[in-house]
Amino acid sequence: MGMSGSKHFDKIAWTATILILGITILFMNGGDLGLQAMAHTMGYETRLFDNTKVHTVDIVMDDWDGFIANATSEEYADAAVVIDGEVYKNVGIRAKGNTSLSTVASLGSERYSFKIEFDHYDSSITYHGLDKLSLNNLIQDSTMMKDYLTYTMMNRFGVDSPLCSYVYITVNGEDWGLYLAVEGVEDSFLERNYGSDHGELYKPDSMSFGGGRGNGRDFDMGDFEKREETGALEVPEGFDASDMPGGFDASDMPEDFDPSDMFAGGGDGRFSVGGSGMGSSDVKLQYIDDEPDSYPNIWNNAKTEITKADQERLIRSLKKLSDGEQIESVVDMEQVMRYFVVHNYVCNDDSYTGMMVHNYYLYEEDGQMAMIPWDYNLAFGTFHAADADSAVNTPIDNPVSGGASDRPMFSWIFESEEYTARYHQLFTEFLNTVDIPKIIDEAYDLIESYVEKDPTAFYTDEAFEKGVETLRKFCDLRSESISMQLDSGETTKNMGCADASSISLADMGTMDGMGREGNEKRQMPGAVPSRQERSEGSGTGEADRPESSERMFGKGEAAAEAMNVMLPEGTLHPGKSDAGNFVSGSTSWIALTVSVLILGAGLVIATLYKR
Repeated sequence: MGMSGSKHFDKIAWTATILILGITILFMNGGDLGLQAMAHTMGYETRLFDNTKVHTVDIVMDDWDGFIANATSEEYADAAVVIDGEVYKNVGIRAKGNTSLSTVASLGSERYSFKIEFDHYDSSITYHGLDKLSLNNLIQDSTMMKDYLTYTMMNRFGVDSPLCSYVYITVNGEDWGLYLAVEGVEDSFLERNYGSDHGELYKPDSMSFGGGRGNGRDFDMGDFEKREETGALEVPEGFDASDMPGGFDASDMPEDFDPSDMFAGGGDGRFSVGGSGMGSSDVKLQYIDDEPDSYPNIWNNAKTEITKADQERLIRSLKKLSDGEQIESVVDMEQVMRYFVVHNYVCNDDSYTGMMVHNYYLYEEDGQMAMIPWDYNLAFGTFHAADADSAVNTPIDNPVSGGASDRPMFSWIFESEEYTARYHQLFTEFLNTVDIPKIIDEAYDLIESYVEKDPTAFYTDEAFEKGVETLRKFCDLRSESISMQLDSGETTKNMGCADASSISLADMGTMDGMGREGNEKRQMPGAVPSRQERSEGSGTGEADRPESSERMFGKGEAAAEAMNVMLPEGTLHPGKSDAGNFVSGSTSWIALTVSVLILGAGLVIATLYKR
């Protein structure tokens, strides 16, 4: 081959080298170059979170009674769990909850919510890619579906939301009850929605009962009513006790309650109270100043590892948000609007737009923020459970008592006619595309038989039926009211568009297990029946039970020995999702390896051809 041909192939080889190296760098540093990481299928989505059936979760533990006796400590214990027949041993499980934890104990019940960490003791263990799972006990919810309905609507409307499904739990072969399984908003959730190179996650909270593990286990709303007479509780100016759920009598505060936990908000977070709600400025996502120390209730509740650079970036975004500057660059506008459409439909005062200002996740990536929903068992007006007419007709532009000017993550929507019009357009889209009655009816048909045999349920079968009937009517009336608000253009004031006088919000379950009918409080069952009492009265036979740990392992010693059972082949996929996606960080090395192999092959071919 002549000199010119040799030079020609040299150019080809070097061009190919540069191209392949460029592609490799692009894959490895796409986030820094502004490219968006692709979300991907993990594997657990179509298994445990297939919501066309009630799944089985069997918990096998040596000393379950001891675990339950120590539940309020929220300490992890070792257990084996069997999900739809797949066995996972050596996982961590603990009781979980905010006010619900102490409420369960005060009722004399053992029906706690639980959190399962598949990777607590062994970081290689996941459930088809899922690392954390919440099992919600459906307390304060006679409908058994307030959380389920809200998460389902969020997901169907395109909001990045936790997946959920119903599960029937057995413990060492004994029926335990119907729960709601909810995807943990942690590593697996982030990878599923945002890819392996995801941003930062926070769960801002300043109320000491909602920011994370341990928060709220000593808080009892029924006790949050003492000390004013003794002077121990100094109620801040502007605080309206009528905003407290179920009414509020400040003469009944417990002796060991520290009001600074409520009104100090962690000190530097600059707690504010008034008609617009209790909560620190940082939890309201207000800009305070440029000092990271001014935002403790955000950083202390970070769910990802954060750096000083992460803090400074978020503060810059909060400043622009509060100033109303470059909103498009600091807010994922479509996601946040869709979130607030569903959120404001369900009237949840136990939230960012409520008095407590908590129960949400904040996601931030490259300076852009979004909201992730959490905890809706007191939605549909049941946090206050006062006036059904007021809840049903809550104005979609003004859901915050006292106004939303101090909630910048919501108020930005009304700083531009274009933004507001889009928000209203999305409300219309939601009402036209999400079939709410169908979701309710399908959930009812799915769980009705399980509710009947649930041995630890907080409500009777009759209360469940009444609750679901009330929920259906509430949603019908809420949809009617919002349609009339949009048609009339009156979206900021409660105009009483729909008549809800025929329903009582208390029938759906309320904050303190009570509701209001006139001025009388309806009591939740004072003592939850034991499993034996409920099962004896249910008439449920063996044929009606789902597959349980008893049939899988037997009772007594056999159940205890299940802790050492050999896992069925293919049950676990440590370190990988079902789709074959390795844990975060490995994708880049795969791209590099492939690129090097291709480059090497190309050079060999070019050299041989040159000869």
